[in-house]
Amino acid sequence: MSAAADLKAKSTLAGRAAVIATATMFGLTYSLSAALIALDLTARGLGEAVVGANAAMHAVGVLIVAVILPRLVAIVGMRRLVVVALVTAAVALLAFPALPLIWLWFPLRLLLGMASEILFVLSETWTNSLSTEETRARSMAAYTASLSVGFALGPLILSVAGTGGFAPYAIGAAVALASILFVISPLAEEPMFEKPEAGGVLRFMRLAPVAMAATVLNAAIETAGLSFLAIYAINLGWPEGQATQLMSCMMIGAILLQLPIGWLGDKMDRRKLLVALAAIAAGGALIWPLALRNEIVTYAVLFVWGGGFVGIYTIMLTIVGSRFKGTELVGIYAAMGLMWGIGALAGPLLSGAAMQMTTHGLTFFAAAACAAFMVFAILRGRREG
Repeated sequence: MSAAADLKAKSTLAGRAAVIATATMFGLTYSLSAALIALDLTARGLGEAVVGANAAMHAVGVLIVAVILPRLVAIVGMRRLVVVALVTAAVALLAFPALPLIWLWFPLRLLLGMASEILFVLSETWTNSLSTEETRARSMAAYTASLSVGFALGPLILSVAGTGGFAPYAIGAAVALASILFVISPLAEEPMFEKPEAGGVLRFMRLAPVAMAATVLNAAIETAGLSFLAIYAINLGWPEGQATQLMSCMMIGAILLQLPIGWLGDKMDRRKLLVALAAIAAGGALIWPLALRNEIVTYAVLFVWGGGFVGIYTIMLTIVGSRFKGTELVGIYAAMGLMWGIGALAGPLLSGAAMQMTTHGLTFFAAAACAAFMVFAILRGRREG
């Protein structure tokens, strides 16, 4: 291998390390802060209205960044923005337990939402910039696996450090600061953008409607599962300890099965694979009531289902990365980040209502959502030729 080729390989490896650290930190920021802050506010004697209003500030932060990020990244640069976001997330996490005035937690949650959106969008864009068309699906699969690792780390930290005091916030902040070491590596090649892309969030949504739908679906089902899967299993007679492990089984599938799905995405028609994964997710959700009668079958089904479902998002990211470039891609990913927030809000509300109507409401909600996305993807694909 020549010196130039060796340097290029090291640069790509360093870039991928930066992306993995950034993606993992986004997942951790969301999964850790959402549960931790809610529990902390409740322990201080505050009601659901305050908890909900504080959580809404995260969404406001996402909205603000989604509007300005395409122009901001062209002016400031990707690496600087990622470092600023990681520092902001660390400082905000440390400030929550340090500030006794609860009203200050609202601007802190706003900052955390803004930082999370930057990490979410720019990690996706950076991953895409490191990919060739022949390996794009596998690259995006590694990205979504890193994202899932971050989501899994949040509950793990809380189970080890507890939900009270300074420790869980400090651990989250330490992970954010450690991630900076990967991002600032001089070997990590930074994507460059020549000019801001014209147009607002609505324009980017119209450019990639299937991607927006896939993002809403992913967020809605993921947050619904985090909220209600254990409750659903308990209602069917599972012991509480075993029921709480089901989401972990699903997340492990989401992590481990992304690479084979990414390999398929580089070998076959990606739109057909997208529709097939949506069909598998819809059909798989319908067999949950039967699977939950047997422990081994349950773990197997949820493992495969989790991988297939998250694979929808992996392949959708790959398709978007193939079609769009530069700050236009940043704008679409920013719009997807906004849609993720909408899905995360709608998922628990709709699935909770479905579970009030019937014991198997979570199953029917997941199956209906995946089937609706599948139909939309088919119709949109025909319309686009």
